[in-house]
Amino acid sequence: MSAPDSTTASAPSSSAPSSSRPSSSAPSASPPSSSPPLSRRRTFLADLTASFVVFLVAVPLCVGVAVASGVPAELGLVTGIVGGLVTGFLPGSSLQVSGPAAGLTVLVYQAVQQFGLPVLGVLVLATGLLQILMGGLRLGRWFRAISVSVVEGMLAGIGLVLIAGQLYSMAGLGAPGSSLAKLAGLPGLLLDVVRSGAALTSFALGLGTIAVLVLWKKAPQRLRVVPAPLVAVGLAIVAGALLGPSVAKVEVQGLLDSIQPPGPDDFARLAELGVIGTILAFTLIASAESLFSAAAVDRLHDGPRTRYNRELMAQGAGNAVCGVLGALPLTAVIVRSAANVQAGARTKASRVLHGFWLLLFAALVPAALGLIPVAALAGVLVHAGFKLIPFAEIRRLWREHRGEAVVLVATAVAIVAVGMFEGVLAGLALSVVKTAWDTSRVHLEVVDDGSGPLVARLSGSATFLRLPKLLDQLEALPQDRPVEVDLSGLHHVDHACRTSLENWAARHSTENVEPVRFAGRD
Repeated sequence: MSAPDSTTASAPSSSAPSSSRPSSSAPSASPPSSSPPLSRRRTFLADLTASFVVFLVAVPLCVGVAVASGVPAELGLVTGIVGGLVTGFLPGSSLQVSGPAAGLTVLVYQAVQQFGLPVLGVLVLATGLLQILMGGLRLGRWFRAISVSVVEGMLAGIGLVLIAGQLYSMAGLGAPGSSLAKLAGLPGLLLDVVRSGAALTSFALGLGTIAVLVLWKKAPQRLRVVPAPLVAVGLAIVAGALLGPSVAKVEVQGLLDSIQPPGPDDFARLAELGVIGTILAFTLIASAESLFSAAAVDRLHDGPRTRYNRELMAQGAGNAVCGVLGALPLTAVIVRSAANVQAGARTKASRVLHGFWLLLFAALVPAALGLIPVAALAGVLVHAGFKLIPFAEIRRLWREHRGEAVVLVATAVAIVAVGMFEGVLAGLALSVVKTAWDTSRVHLEVVDDGSGPLVARLSGSATFLRLPKLLDQLEALPQDRPVEVDLSGLHHVDHACRTSLENWAARHSTENVEPVRFAGRD
């Protein structure tokens, strides 16, 4: 996953004609060609084609994430535009694409409900500045030290909450406030859908959208050049038009009207503990998701590797601009990034151009958003939520690394039961405890030559995690025999173990037995 944080340059070709180099013996120089070299032209055409593909994938996802986050649909496009024109232009990762991500939908929705839409810009701006600071301090590579199980558990928890919430949106019904209530209310939701004709129609439209997303990969190759999300939403628009006004559509208020920069009163809320906690959660999740995505994208192509600290600063710059505009936070998005690579992108020009197409779309045809059924966007996000849950990885970990599987599932459950920030912290704490347990191995070997004292040789790492078993073994030694404890095989003894060993030695030593002796360690 690691990559050198250095720039790459093209080496001059050994087959280049000598006339391309300056020479005093040349009688004359031919005028430079007005057209770029063929390789540069092919690269540009490849990037241009890829940018259209990413644009078509991005439009429904940007709008869907915005609607699910409880903000105007146009703000999703604003974040996508910034992800292309700002983050896409800056150095870091050459081919991954940034924009609004499903992974932050739940947290953004909770923040908007708790603090209000104007404060969202403050949260995102502060997140961006923190990311820039961390990148400048070269902390980007440390995000790769976060346990993969914690990150996947985080995404799984987000996926579960996202699915639970969007199922209500698919039916056009209001959702309960808490994540647990949403999950508990699903049987009741099913009954409401069956009893209501309007809810059944809306829910069926969402299910149809999911079916298209799942089955589109089985379509003929010549049709699959059109991205599945675009096809699914396009068909939903047609179905929504046929069904008439009974199907709820996305509310449109205009690109400029949706932009609400934060004011002085909004910045004053930075002193609130809840706001600070939300900023830290935004920063942790957005940074981890972006850098893990960068590592995944690097495995998809043979181009320049990601420079993690610069990529973190690029993500921070994008979030700072989004914050000033009052838009959604952005992260690197693996779906759009993979589409970019698979469409043949060669350079970062493809992601910059995709931002330009989003800007043209938002500026010229914003009314097209008002044709999209809300149930279709909810279906897109339910599908995205399922893709966030690593079912295959959970099965593999349960077979090979059961402790990591427990960390993953516990993180997801904590996020659903308690909240995003608390769930991630619980996952990190559990991962640290698991690592400490795995590395804390202590072995006791008792040597008895029949005449002298018993020799208890300890080896490994003696920490409080293994203390109960160790004390049970020591207390089982014969009380009427002198004991010598050899500590030379220990490479670490924590304070709890040292104190407990001394207390055990005091208890074991009686008037008729020599005191316990320690050897091999100061």
